[in-house]
Amino acid sequence: MSQDRRPCPRISGQGPACQGCCPGQGWQVSGILNIDKPEGWTSHDVVARIRRLVQERRVGHAGTLDPFATGVLLLCLGRATRVSEYLMEAPKLYRACVRFGAATDTYDVTGTVTHRTTIPESRDAIEALLPRFTGRILQTPPAYSAVKLEGERAYRRARRGEVAAPEARPVEIYRIEVRSWQLPDLEIDVLSGKGTYIRSLAHALGVAAGSAAHLAALQRRAVGNFTIDDAIPLADLEARIAEGTWQELVHPLDEALLQYPALVVSRADAARLAHGQPIEAATPVEGALRRVYGPRGEFVALTRGDEAAGVWRPHKVFA
Repeated sequence: MSQDRRPCPRISGQGPACQGCCPGQGWQVSGILNIDKPEGWTSHDVVARIRRLVQERRVGHAGTLDPFATGVLLLCLGRATRVSEYLMEAPKLYRACVRFGAATDTYDVTGTVTHRTTIPESRDAIEALLPRFTGRILQTPPAYSAVKLEGERAYRRARRGEVAAPEARPVEIYRIEVRSWQLPDLEIDVLSGKGTYIRSLAHALGVAAGSAAHLAALQRRAVGNFTIDDAIPLADLEARIAEGTWQELVHPLDEALLQYPALVVSRADAARLAHGQPIEAATPVEGALRRVYGPRGEFVALTRGDEAAGVWRPHKVFA
């Protein structure tokens, strides 16, 4: 966590009362909150709630969860909004309940049933289908999704009763593991890349099994290194905000970048990077990104190697 402090008139003796700059009362905080989103809340609802409670205008989430889903929702505060793109690229782990026997128009439990069919009885037969849904595959998003069709969200067309047919697009599913099979529900863990719709996976699995299926429940259990075990329920976070102790829950923004190797540089080089200037490399550089820290461990920048020039160039500066 990093804190951008403003002098407090009350503490400095320049004023009789706090002007909203103390911790818990508007103190500017930069970092990442790992929230266990409750069922029934949209991701935007959570952002708006936290924005108001901590009095920080710059709050955004790093990957939408549907309202009926629960689990890890990462909120980026202050300067950490600049690393949200790296969190959205991180692998995501889901626990899903796929219910066989009925298909819905939204591909999940919140939709209207479009048809019913028989329920497959063999777990082995379903497990045999899973390899075709792993790896780099083409997946069609649900009609009720935020995918844009000619500049308009697909779900808006679907709600008007118009045809909303998003095109199939490439996604990556690293693995699918069966946890339990209790008719009519199949519980699976899915590790996937950016842009994967678990609702579409449930629907397609039903079709492949010669049946029909929809997503009955979904929990996101991890985004990169952020896990459900470390997530704080929204209600508990609200209580910590009221107590003024919520800053202890904020992760440093560089935790979103741990997939990149780290470099430690001198104070002079840290200053050059902070001013947008490249620094010379002591060893041969590669074009990949690097996290750069100053001599006291302060996070300075994300750099990219310029192999031809033999320097590290600032990619994003946080100092």
